[in-house]
Amino acid sequence: MWYYEKLFPDVKLGLEGKIIYKKKSSYQNIVIYQTPRLGRILFLDDTIQTTEKDNFVYHEMLTHPLLLSHPSPKKILVIGAGDGGVLKEVLKHDVEKVYLVEIDREVIEVSKKYLKSICGKSFNDKRVETIIDDGAKFVQNKEEKFDIVIVDSPDPMGVAKVLFSQKFYQDIFSLLNEDGMMIRQTGSSILQPKELRENYNRIKKIFPKITPMVAACPTYIIGFFTFLIACKGKTPLNIPFEDLNRKYQQKKLRTKYYNPEIHFASFSLPNYIKGGIEE
Repeated sequence: MWYYEKLFPDVKLGLEGKIIYKKKSSYQNIVIYQTPRLGRILFLDDTIQTTEKDNFVYHEMLTHPLLLSHPSPKKILVIGAGDGGVLKEVLKHDVEKVYLVEIDREVIEVSKKYLKSICGKSFNDKRVETIIDDGAKFVQNKEEKFDIVIVDSPDPMGVAKVLFSQKFYQDIFSLLNEDGMMIRQTGSSILQPKELRENYNRIKKIFPKITPMVAACPTYIIGFFTFLIACKGKTPLNIPFEDLNRKYQQKKLRTKYYNPEIHFASFSLPNYIKGGIEE
């Protein structure tokens, strides 16, 4: 059978395969789709979240640019990321504590069962505390401080819409230590330019430093995918290449997309993205 992503009414991405799991949770429709070319795919409300074949691009870029740039990342907060891919990459570093806050327990349980190649044994790591909660409520009520916050949420619709609000970013700012950093995805640079522009304008009112970043994520429809990095102090662009390369080599990171050259290249933006931010 063919399964189509339905994020946009006028654009379709179709994949041939078969459904091996389907359930409506309290929050969304969850589907695991088996394909011959991309492996297993997680769909939430008919939108691709991750695939076995290319998930490494997105997950590595959400984690390593910050974790290698920060002088001493010990306490990490991950919001969303129920598939465990971000968690697995974070745990490659010498962190002391990672909170993973996911609103839908079912996404975690399904990922543990069907997406082991993505999450590995990350949910069982003793450094990890998994919290089933609304990420916006968690940051509003939490008093503990963090070095890095990673926001891996779906697009701004439904229960995820609040994770794109100015109040949410203000709460994250309050949770970060003085050299803290935050990263979040901001959608397709071609099909969702407003997502990058609107979030850039919200975040720059709160954080002193904000840096857009791009990566080529093949199964996220059409072109470069965008991210925003917000920092209280130094940004991932401030670390000298020699220092970054030394840390990367010393940690013996096993990455498939990210490396020190990609780190800096990802902050070089095409003109259409630069211009779109300033509109």
